[in-house]
Amino acid sequence: MAQFQSELDLISRKILQILSHDGRIPNQQLANEVGLSPSACLRRVQDLERRGIIAGYRAIVSPQSRGNGFTAYVTVGLARHSTEAQKAFERACLAAPQVRECHNITGAAEYLLRIEVPDLDAYKRFHTDVLGDFPLISTITTHVVMGSPKDERS
Repeated sequence: MAQFQSELDLISRKILQILSHDGRIPNQQLANEVGLSPSACLRRVQDLERRGIIAGYRAIVSPQSRGNGFTAYVTVGLARHSTEAQKAFERACLAAPQVRECHNITGAAEYLLRIEVPDLDAYKRFHTDVLGDFPLISTITTHVVMGSPKDERS
């Protein structure tokens, strides 16, 4: 998106800002907030979608409604630094519903995971049964989320 930001005028940036906080805002209200007619606003939004700047819309489902009240961020270091090891680890993450996000990162670890489970006991089972069963993991560091004063995913 950074490459597109320089191409966007102030009105398009404002549209993106508003839609990122409320993707269901009615076009009439969006148009009023950015100072355009409804038809001009709709054309702008459609152009942003066509260009791939707006990649989609989604419902953000609370972890609690899925029965997940425990969140942890986990860094994982791999014992081998090969493409095969990375792909195998990524496949394991895709198969584990507890892994809500998986990011390949730089630094002391190869991956950063966001894990959502019902409670600490469920995390312990995930840590032992899922991460513990993966033979190529060399280090696991868990950071338990105690609160999220700012979370722009929701």
